[in-house]
Amino acid sequence: MPTDHAELTTEQVLTRDIPWETYMTTKLITGTGLQLLRRYDKKAESYKTQLLDDDGPAYIRVFVSILRDILKEETLEYVLALIDEMLTVNPKRARLFHDKSLADEDTYEPFLRLLWKGNWFVQEKSCKILSLIVSVRPKVQEDGAGNGEASNSKKKVTTIDDVLKGLVEWLCVQLKRPSHPSRGIPTAINSLATLLKEPLVRSSFVQVDGVKLLVPLISPASTQQSIQLLYETCLCVWLLSYYEPAIEYLATSRALPRLIDVVKGSTKEKVVRVVVLTLRNLLYKGTFGALMVDLGVLHIVQNLKAQAWSDEDLLEALNQLEEGLKDNIKKLSSFDKYKQEVLLGHLDWSPMHKDPAFWRDNITNFEENDFQILRVLITILDTSTDPRTLAVACFDLSQFIQCHPAGRVIVTDLKAKERAMKLLNHENVEVTKNALLCIQRLFLGAKYASFLQV
Repeated sequence: MPTDHAELTTEQVLTRDIPWETYMTTKLITGTGLQLLRRYDKKAESYKTQLLDDDGPAYIRVFVSILRDILKEETLEYVLALIDEMLTVNPKRARLFHDKSLADEDTYEPFLRLLWKGNWFVQEKSCKILSLIVSVRPKVQEDGAGNGEASNSKKKVTTIDDVLKGLVEWLCVQLKRPSHPSRGIPTAINSLATLLKEPLVRSSFVQVDGVKLLVPLISPASTQQSIQLLYETCLCVWLLSYYEPAIEYLATSRALPRLIDVVKGSTKEKVVRVVVLTLRNLLYKGTFGALMVDLGVLHIVQNLKAQAWSDEDLLEALNQLEEGLKDNIKKLSSFDKYKQEVLLGHLDWSPMHKDPAFWRDNITNFEENDFQILRVLITILDTSTDPRTLAVACFDLSQFIQCHPAGRVIVTDLKAKERAMKLLNHENVEVTKNALLCIQRLFLGAKYASFLQV
């Protein structure tokens, strides 16, 4: 048998003979426990299935008590291998850990403790088992409650919050300094892909700066193992793309260029699908839309649409991403056009000035470079001699006042009111009409503000 515990397999561990009778003699297991173990250990899979169907929670109780009370490494490995085998055959058996008859058992604690205490085999199996048990817990259970904790119990139990935070801490340690050179990171990512569905895990993961640990793993893959790791990493990013604080971290990292490199170079449908769904989620968040336009994502999406995909969700997401990117390009180009018009100092009644959608979609763009475009508009009121330009500038200022949450304050601070007041005496009716509109919107704000303060 190999002495390197890091390379042990469940099959190898299960060839051992464990002296269960000795443990009963030393009172580390009960007579009932010994009877159950004798009936179960080394038996055919079909027979074990029958035993678990008939009396599953009793076996869980025995396994958990051994992990809690026995310290011998070989026995711990053996029981973990038994549980691993049981759950690999049928993952739904993880629900047995939540059976009502185990209400007095702290079934989380042994696995959480062994994450830190054991060798790699013990750590890997504890992580896999604990992640599965947590993921199938009854959702009606209070998130602060323990695993079957009695409300009047004074015994300290491991709460679900303890478990999730402990797991996140261990998983992040694996991503930084893996306990196993080739399996530490894949094990951590595999668990995260399951656990990041939990709001508390997303929150804990962001708080310990876990998002930046994922970004280097987003890179094109070729071997089967590396493709699976890439897929599960992108799955983690997709789950985080639903969580606002995580999106802020993704925005300040190289996540987007890396996701784009992956989707350009991948032929694996499940990888392309999860990246496209992530891009669709991020499209309308912060500056991601503009960045995607700059990085040529529309062209990539159109190339992807030309390929034969069988997944309907992927095809729908590609269509939505294409439409969203086209909208973004339209908005960006319309504001660029507007900027050029203002900077040249010649304004006319082109459709965008009176288009509510233009102002709604672009109002935050006016904040660029310390409100540069707004300042130029106000300067035009002083310097232009063209009546049409003056009228449009006044109208645009009134639109900004109306559409920007702090429009009145900003325009007042930039001394636009005095300039607009001067234009009330202008000989051109169009200029005076729009100067009056601008002043009215400024004063209307002051009037309502004073009314609200009374």
